Amino acid sequence: MRRGDPWGAPASGPPDITVRGDDAVLAAAVGSHPGARVRFEPSSESDVGRGVGLGPGSGTGATEVPFDLLELDDATRAVNAVVLGVPPDRLGRWHRRRAVVVKVDGRTIFEGIATTVVIATGQFLRGADLVPRGHPGDGRVEVQVYALDPGPRRSMRRRLATGTHLPHPAIVEGSGRRVSVSAAQPWPLEIDGRPADARTGLTATVRAGAWRLLI
Repeated sequence: MRRGDPWGAPASGPPDITVRGDDAVLAAAVGSHPGARVRFEPSSESDVGRGVGLGPGSGTGATEVPFDLLELDDATRAVNAVVLGVPPDRLGRWHRRRAVVVKVDGRTIFEGIATTVVIATGQFLRGADLVPRGHPGDGRVEVQVYALDPGPRRSMRRRLATGTHLPHPAIVEGSGRRVSVSAAQPWPLEIDGRPADARTGLTATVRAGAWRLLI
């Protein structure tokens, strides 16, 4: 699927489940109900809801759109984004870079020192247009590796809101279906906006059209 292609079709039936809350709550629900038609009532923290314009009481449920699901190697699921290291919107001059290797579909796209690895099916993170090319229904995952020197980080953060932080010579981008990250030391981890236990690496695989959102 490319940006601008038709996405969605008339609903094939009523919702199988109704989910209320943020993206982490949504990920847990759809992970337990493969292929489900989902009515989602997002909280204000939901980037999935923001991405499709859902709000309290919005949506008629007349259309269903297929959404991808990220599955991590420990069976954790995500519907929007996984961040290893310091999230880009919180990256400061004082954060240190660490050695990391990032592979997409078996090909190494980065080997060096960085502060952050973003793995996303969605476009937004806390409302920032973090992944302008992100599309939650195209069967692909977008990857960004942040290796910025301390000096440019503040200006990069200012441009996140509009997606104009890209392209950047110190932000490596990739796209594929399977991502693996390995590091010598544990990195902080954030899954769909919520902190998780630090890890030395992970593997993330996208499951295309794993669930359907009614809007």
